[in-house]
Amino acid sequence: AHRRRRPAAWLIAACVTSVLRITRRHTKGSTTMRIGIDVGGTNTDAVLIGYDDRVLAAAKSPTTPDITAGITAAVRTLDPPVESVTAVMIGTTHFLNALVEGARLTPVAAVRLGLPATAALPPMADWPARQRAAVAGHGYLCHGGREFDGRPLSPLDPEELKRTAADIAARGLTSVAVSSVFSPVAETDERLAAGILRAELGEGVHLSLSHDLGRVGLLARENATIINASLRDLATVIVESFGKALAEMSLTAPFFLSQNDGTLMDADFARTCPVATFASGPTNSMRGAALLSGLGDCAVVDVGGTTADIGILTGGFPREAAGESQAAGIRVNFRTPDVLSLGIGGGSLVSEGGGTGPRSVGHRLTRDALVFGGTRLTATDLAVAAGLADIGDRARVAHLDPEFTGRALERVAGRLAEGVDRMRTSAAPLAVVAVGGGSVLVPEPLPGFADVRRPAHFDVANAVGAAIAQVGGEVDRVFRVPDGRRDAVLAGARDEALGRALDAGALPGSVRVVDVEEVPLAYLPGGATRIRVKAVGDLDLERVPGCSGPSWCDAGAVRDA
Repeated sequence: AHRRRRPAAWLIAACVTSVLRITRRHTKGSTTMRIGIDVGGTNTDAVLIGYDDRVLAAAKSPTTPDITAGITAAVRTLDPPVESVTAVMIGTTHFLNALVEGARLTPVAAVRLGLPATAALPPMADWPARQRAAVAGHGYLCHGGREFDGRPLSPLDPEELKRTAADIAARGLTSVAVSSVFSPVAETDERLAAGILRAELGEGVHLSLSHDLGRVGLLARENATIINASLRDLATVIVESFGKALAEMSLTAPFFLSQNDGTLMDADFARTCPVATFASGPTNSMRGAALLSGLGDCAVVDVGGTTADIGILTGGFPREAAGESQAAGIRVNFRTPDVLSLGIGGGSLVSEGGGTGPRSVGHRLTRDALVFGGTRLTATDLAVAAGLADIGDRARVAHLDPEFTGRALERVAGRLAEGVDRMRTSAAPLAVVAVGGGSVLVPEPLPGFADVRRPAHFDVANAVGAAIAQVGGEVDRVFRVPDGRRDAVLAGARDEALGRALDAGALPGSVRVVDVEEVPLAYLPGGATRIRVKAVGDLDLERVPGCSGPSWCDAGAVRDA
């Protein structure tokens, strides 16, 4: 009997140990939380998200000039259990705003590898005058570059690059943008040129390489690289401010910035690639709208304090712009969502004739709007007067003529409906999800769109989108596709994209391909085809705290994110 009890006791102990392991795992998961923050031009929004993507708390705070105070105020309102927060995700418009304003930009030396071709249009030839002046506009044309299949266009000339470096040093420039013809296909020339320039200019120089930032298309990719180089110093200041704000709240969890396509980058990568955040605001709003509404395919109308951004969700991700887009009037070709922006927001000024926008009081809404004791009539005042919103003091807008208010709001609804109609690609019924603090201006129904939804926490959808951002990997280059080998080439591109997502820190088993684009280039020989594959997966939080995997430690792997 004694011998029989010993195996039974061992078996019970083993079962108890297994149960405890499972319990600990589930307990840990249930207390895992993330904070999503969106720093907008008017408000800084923050949410606390549970392990099951439930919104546990939400907060809004006016955006402050020093960044830190606004973030600290919003997070303090959340009152998160700091020991349970495993990651903080931040979306920001600071870098785009700096470019639009033509302020806080660093002078740049733009080095293009493409002679004897490409000399007809020098770098920054099509830039607006303000932005061109802000980055000083120093362009250099050098030999190098590749054909679409990787063959050299012309030999790289080290002595030419050394002379270029000498002139850059004489001008006192410390930020250099290097672009090369077809570098997304063959990046060798850019890397060799960067090595020569760094050796001549010293370790203090900032180098931005175009193959890290843009897609096929020289001028738009070069523009993106120059913009990125001009923002490097500001990026250091902004990222350090984010870190300081979180440290003041005793938050030791790693923080990430959301990118244009709804995926994440870590703080180190954000310092080197600030241009990747330009469209993170509307992207976060659309991703948040998808989660909050439960709809993966719909139109999203995000109304903030100054603008209304309209986009289309496909499979839970924003539809991306087909080709080139514009940033502050400059053509670029990095990943951006296809968004239509209208000058309509909660802070939009209303004219005597009932026209709304595009001028706005922006972050001064709580000071200038009538309902807050101000003297300026805004769209928010109209919404309060019509009973669509209950903020401020309704008695301060009681004098507004109901007919005038109704007519002005109808104009707003008509412009929003027209915007959604411009973005749709078919006549099929399309649900509309309204988010953002100013979305009270979106009526239910919207003219021409019967299914309008305003989900819970609609006013902080942008912060929700930041909190649920995933890790991505993408392949975008020209492949040779021999007859009968199309499936094999596509499979190879898919595997490469999946591998890049895993290398960038995605959780194994969660990665999936969300977009495949195949464009045959009929004017090139050899079955040349541009193939773009995008894969995403959940952030592997187990690999983040100690940087135990290569993805967050190796610069090359992070770059592929």
